Amino acid sequence: QVQLQESGPGLVKPSQTLSVTCTVSGGSITTTYSYWNWIRQPPGKGLEWIGYITSVGNTYHSPSLKSRASISRDTSKNQFTLQLATVTPEDTAIYYCTGNGLIYWGQGTQVTVSS
Repeated sequence: QVQLQESGPGLVKPSQTLSVTCTVSGGSITTTYSYWNWIRQPPGKGLEWIGYITSVGNTYHSPSLKSRASISRDTSKNQFTLQLATVTPEDTAIYYCTGNGLIYWGQGTQVTVSS
């Protein structure tokens, strides 16, 4: 059973960089053809896809986030990480990681952007 667990700072100040990490167990982020997403849900709004990283390390990001989002991975720890630069209060959301497409989901981590 693949399990995902997000970890993040909880509170980030405006203009700083948000960093959240997803730790995967029961499966490998290098499994052929797998891809691993970041998705967020702002308060009172729907789900928003942020981007994903593939099993070979290629990344794709939502155009709406322009160049602020960056996804990386640490294969030795079976983790992948989202960094979102120059955050504003509009980036306040629950951040989810998903695996093998959208089959497996983490429980989500709340990130609030506030001074």
